[in-house]
Amino acid sequence: MTEYRRLRVALLGAGAVGSQVAGLLLRHGDELADRAGARLELAGIAVRDVNAKRDVDLPAELFTSDVESLIVGSDIVIELMGGIEPARSNILLALNSGADVVTANKALLATHGPELFEAAGQVGASVHYEAAAAGAIPIIRPLRDSLAGDRVVRIMGIVNGTTNYILDRMDSEGADFADVLAEAQRLGYAEADPTADIEGFDAAQKAAILASLAFHTTVGLDAVHRQGITEITPSMIEEARDAGFVIKLLAVCERIPVAGEESISVRVYPALVSRTHPLASVHDANNAVFVEAEAAGSLMFYGAGAGGVQTASAVLGDVVSAARRHIAGGVGVGESTRGKLPTVPIGHVITRYQITLEVSDRTGVLATIATILSEGGVSVATVVQSIESEDDPTARLIIGTHRATEQALSDTVERLAASSVVDSVVSVLRVEGE
Repeated sequence: MTEYRRLRVALLGAGAVGSQVAGLLLRHGDELADRAGARLELAGIAVRDVNAKRDVDLPAELFTSDVESLIVGSDIVIELMGGIEPARSNILLALNSGADVVTANKALLATHGPELFEAAGQVGASVHYEAAAAGAIPIIRPLRDSLAGDRVVRIMGIVNGTTNYILDRMDSEGADFADVLAEAQRLGYAEADPTADIEGFDAAQKAAILASLAFHTTVGLDAVHRQGITEITPSMIEEARDAGFVIKLLAVCERIPVAGEESISVRVYPALVSRTHPLASVHDANNAVFVEAEAAGSLMFYGAGAGGVQTASAVLGDVVSAARRHIAGGVGVGESTRGKLPTVPIGHVITRYQITLEVSDRTGVLATIATILSEGGVSVATVVQSIESEDDPTARLIIGTHRATEQALSDTVERLAASSVVDSVVSVLRVEGE
């Protein structure tokens, strides 16, 4: 057997992902040693309750509540605790002690990423975070390394498995949002409190990380426009299908020109995607990231966006990379954020809408609506009208617009809502991927 140098690995957290990481480290130690060039010795697992039940049967002697001692004595620290504190302080302690860090903590990276990367750079360490953006899907390294010589123009991603599962079931079965959410919770796809997923917070954190990498610019979470899926109804799903679309919660990061200056837009919202687009075929709780680059063209990364063992795969890939750096020596690879492109509000984005209105079923209504759209600088591409019954005094209009600025479109929708001929604005959805 080949003799390898030993590297001490500290694991912080033993939840669904952490317990799988520990189990794989223990079971596949020989294989990982061959790949890393070092024996990865699990020095300990820091948890709040050493007696709690775990998803994986692990040796009791590995568990400890003495986080600081475990961190200081390790070469690589895996942070899978989640949340901001004490994860932030623990990572800073690890970096300042000379350890490389592997984390899946998207919330921490989206809010304190620059601070952590700077701390790593000061001591020549690295922060690895492949699992923070899309679970098991390898997207961080392709953006940071493989596409470093290219110019990424746009990213569209389905980066939250819970919302994709919900919208996919609503599309395939015509189910109500609340019913599918309850099922997702029973299956473990959604937390007891699903707010982070269904309101788009999780996807927004990942969008900030992806945009920072793709455009070599620090993008703060407060710069990400966010909208969740709680208002999506079966009728909206059906109308989308009739028009050849599927509704997906998308994270969109793109370069856009504003007043002659190149800028970037980062946003998360439910959008209409053509059923012929690759992202339309992403089903269940899977994720996919669609990247458009000037030289490489269109690339799509697809796979499991969540799950303990799946995410553990990405974490262990980072651990192997960190181990190789320790063996080879030299400083860690820093983050490239020298682009310094401004992030602009969503009003500057150019897109198109599908607007569904309940209107009075009488003469002159269409002319009034057409005038409002024209005055707002919004051109109509399609109009579909439906009437429930001859006795119903209202009609439903589904208006597809041509491309215009988000500001012009939203202002026009406000004028439509205030019009005497419009009973209600039923829904407004953006079209992406064209």
